[in-house]
Amino acid sequence: MRTRTLLLFSVLVLFALAFAACAAPPATAPVADAPAAATEAASEAPAADAAASTDAAAGCTDALGCVEIAAGDPIRIGYALVVAGPNAALGEDSARGIEIAVDDLGGELLGHPIEIVGEDTGCSPEGGQAAATKLASDPTIVAVIGTSCSSEARVGAPILSEAGLSMVSPSNTAPDLTDPEKRTPGYFRTAHNDLVQGAVAAEFAFNNLGLTKAATVHDGSLYAVGLATAFADAFKALGGEIVSEQAVNVGDTDMRPVLTTIAAAGPEIIYYPIFTSEAGFITAQSKEVPGLENVKLMAADGSFSQDFVNAAGEAALGMYLSSPDFSAFGDAYQGFLAAHEAKYGEPPLSAFHAHAYDAANVIAAAVQAVAIQDGDTLIIPKGALRDAIAATSGFQGLTGTITCGESGDCADPKIAVYEVTDISAWNPNVTSPMKVYP
Repeated sequence: MRTRTLLLFSVLVLFALAFAACAAPPATAPVADAPAAATEAASEAPAADAAASTDAAAGCTDALGCVEIAAGDPIRIGYALVVAGPNAALGEDSARGIEIAVDDLGGELLGHPIEIVGEDTGCSPEGGQAAATKLASDPTIVAVIGTSCSSEARVGAPILSEAGLSMVSPSNTAPDLTDPEKRTPGYFRTAHNDLVQGAVAAEFAFNNLGLTKAATVHDGSLYAVGLATAFADAFKALGGEIVSEQAVNVGDTDMRPVLTTIAAAGPEIIYYPIFTSEAGFITAQSKEVPGLENVKLMAADGSFSQDFVNAAGEAALGMYLSSPDFSAFGDAYQGFLAAHEAKYGEPPLSAFHAHAYDAANVIAAAVQAVAIQDGDTLIIPKGALRDAIAATSGFQGLTGTITCGESGDCADPKIAVYEVTDISAWNPNVTSPMKVYP
């Protein structure tokens, strides 16, 4: 009995010592050379959580695991964006925003080079699933920027979350994704919520254009259904009437049957928040359908690119696009545009380059807040990183002041309506499209 008592006492002493070691906060790495915005955000993030999550002597104790980075190895951040096919401008635009953010960070973080690991998502659920699965299987990935399209996130976010990864989307806008009943843990976005975009588009049509009868078209995607619904709800609340609600399929090329049905309902405007290819066919073919000659056309940020204008041709002239309000982004955005022109020799391709820049810097600031230096090894606890992103508050980004709410919505939403005034010279607010509202 005495032997068993001594053994039990020894075990309790060892447990107490181990607990005391876990409670001792290890030294965090320096944050020198980071941009001012990233440093400010790091000061807002709960750095103390890292101490509670990881003990260098005992190994990783973070519930979601840790990423260990050896001396000289890169901090690897993934992206899941559409960079091929008809919607490539949407994802490539964001990828460029990430690249400029890395440039502005000096190409490194906490003494380690930053490496961006990209996966194409195809702007489809299948592509989002494949990209998320590949990134989730890589134990060196710290966090993910993406996805481009909301339907990709609906299937991809749970996969990344299960792997302990956090993702920050620069361009997912579907209300569904931050619905408290449906949101995946670890999902955040610097893009606006389409409840905002739909309301602005409806206000422009009803109040500024004086139109009272609208038709909507979606393509069945999470993004398009959500935004068409948000527009319709806001338009009806203002006193307008939705005279026709139609759907097309991704890949459809003949839109005349749907447009003929819409024409019979007598709308004054058609709002079709869908993507490049299908929106191009609707725009071009609407001019061929009797009864639609004088009907106003309006698409959204999913079609905000020269690729869409090229697909629509002359029919795009005079139509409207709802999108982020670039004129409201402030002085820092002008510096970004200059850097973009110097690096790529052209204006931004689509609508979410600045949001991607902000997403990259939010992640960088969170890494700075929670990373732990254990000798030559940098340890990044993934649960603490997720908490730090969620705690982002007052972050001064290109797109505004970023504060993450409980739902994962972090944006400072600023939406405008643009008119296509030149189909050959894409440069928002410089040549075309030009802001007309507010």
